[in-house]
Amino acid sequence: MASNANILTLGLIQMTCAEQPQHNLDKALARIEDASARGAQVVCLQELFASRYPCQTEDIANFELAESIPGPSTDALGKLAAARKIVIVASLFERRAAGVYHNTAVVIDASGAICGRYRKMHIPDDPRFYEKFYFTPGDLGFQSHATAYGPMGVLVCWDQWFPEAARLTAMSGAQVIFYPTAIGWDLNEVPEVRARQLAAWETVQRGHAIANGVFVAAINRVGVEDGLEFWGNSFVSDPFGEVIARASRSAEETLVVQCDLDQVEQTRRNWPFLRDRRIDAYGDLTRRLRSE
Repeated sequence: MASNANILTLGLIQMTCAEQPQHNLDKALARIEDASARGAQVVCLQELFASRYPCQTEDIANFELAESIPGPSTDALGKLAAARKIVIVASLFERRAAGVYHNTAVVIDASGAICGRYRKMHIPDDPRFYEKFYFTPGDLGFQSHATAYGPMGVLVCWDQWFPEAARLTAMSGAQVIFYPTAIGWDLNEVPEVRARQLAAWETVQRGHAIANGVFVAAINRVGVEDGLEFWGNSFVSDPFGEVIARASRSAEETLVVQCDLDQVEQTRRNWPFLRDRRIDAYGDLTRRLRSE
């Protein structure tokens, strides 16, 4: 049995988003309060929680949604984190400088101070996910962030398909990897394809949990926004790849989930993938394709 010191309680905020950013921030703050009251020590919001997902079209007006970090959202979240002595992970549309914007996840410590920042590294460019128009690729690398409740890793949405990102984040010391997400179906997608997409999305992240011996928490939004229906299904996987909690497909929900961090050590002892890596043989991973 784990000691209480090794139990970490996560809060995952799955919600719809309105046109007005202040409405979304107010809703997020209220839901974080609820998660904290239910025992959550680390609370994570979905990708770009402060607005409707802006990347369905290439529209210069959407850059007005961006804000500086620190800025109004991190100030409000920092006050709440300090008051409740919790860690908050928040995904924001960052205005770094004139013409330079990032899809950024901020880690706010229990003191209310920003203790980490991750800029999304993998930027998609697909129908209704035109993120390359808006976001400069991240330049902070894959890392863990020291918090009052231990080292946390954060990756963002499209990053969740890349095993290299999860591996390097785990290697930096993270015992939990958060994936703030905004993923959904085209409204015209047929049920069979929807089911396959959802299964693939969950499977690859559970694979990251297994391969790295870490907890994985994926936090998605819900609701219909223009041509996308976001599919919810926020979940937490343990290091064995078992889903220990899952939110609904279509409803707003706050998951509060206890994670036994002793499982990280126990799983890695039995499945020592990190021990048995052949780091002498992986040089070609730095190539686009392996040479003939």
